[in-house]
Amino acid sequence: MTEVPFSLDLSRLQRRAGQEVENIERDMLIIGAGPAGLTAGLYGGRALLKPLILVGPSLGGQTASTSEMENYPGFPEGISGADLAQQFMAQATRFGAEIAYEEVTAVDLGHYPFVVTTYGPVYHARSLIICTGTAPRRLGIPGEREFVGRGVSYCATCDGYFYRDKTVVVVGGGDSALDEGLYLTRLAKEVIIVHRRDRLRASALLQERARANPKMRFVWNTVLDEIVGDQAVRGLRGHNVLTGEPWEIACDGVFIYIGLVPNTQLFRGQLTLDENGYIVTDKRQRTNVPGVFAAGDVQDPWFRQVIVAAGTGAAAAIEAERFLAEKAFEEQKAGHPRRGANL
Repeated sequence: MTEVPFSLDLSRLQRRAGQEVENIERDMLIIGAGPAGLTAGLYGGRALLKPLILVGPSLGGQTASTSEMENYPGFPEGISGADLAQQFMAQATRFGAEIAYEEVTAVDLGHYPFVVTTYGPVYHARSLIICTGTAPRRLGIPGEREFVGRGVSYCATCDGYFYRDKTVVVVGGGDSALDEGLYLTRLAKEVIIVHRRDRLRASALLQERARANPKMRFVWNTVLDEIVGDQAVRGLRGHNVLTGEPWEIACDGVFIYIGLVPNTQLFRGQLTLDENGYIVTDKRQRTNVPGVFAAGDVQDPWFRQVIVAAGTGAAAAIEAERFLAEKAFEEQKAGHPRRGANL
């Protein structure tokens, strides 16, 4: 379970007590601290823009919950997602990016500078880079919500420790399902992959490793209908999608990896989104609002790779720097030079 930084609780208390809200101007504000946001911070810092990265719920995004990454260049022996995220942050802060453990509650892109509200300060951003990423898709079946934290999980590296020598089910057939399932085989007695089709979508190497693991077995053409238990998960009920035959299993936990949903609720009605809710950008990471850019998985429904997210974060920061330079030139030409926003 993600810990909420103490500063957020303190800010809530201050607002309830009627204390004045702090207003802060920034040249470059970045929402999200996954690979895209941290890389944008690195490039913005090297451009001397003193970017501020609002971390939100977790540092490192989805990357931080990946047990082992073997395909990020520069690490031939692999590296854990959490360690990679820490290195991203260290490099960004070394070049002047600042980190704030604040959660964004509202965004107003109809005013310039853009207004970003958190539980703490209100930020006024002359350029905004959105790197809010994605969240796990839910099954939406009885028992799922009730047993979150008591047998239902979306992160094996977060919760796998609690299932030592137990039987767990992993729902899904993509890279995340197999990667997290293989991690669970280090701890659990048995890992059962339940997939709604008769073949996996994961990469060939992950499939090979999964099939060779003696602790892992597969249940094909099956979907879950209910998660059952008392104080904790005790089993699952489902059915075969081809025959309709009921299916049941006793287990101690279920890990769900059936896709991702973009974290774009704050931007609905303000930015152009596609039919699945992803932010639409051009090849230069620009949204439909000048000065607002998006990078990483929040605008990428296709690749969902750390290296791609980092690349789009770099591109967004480069474009934001160009936008700010053009804006400053226009203001100077109009005879309205501004004071430094970060001073």
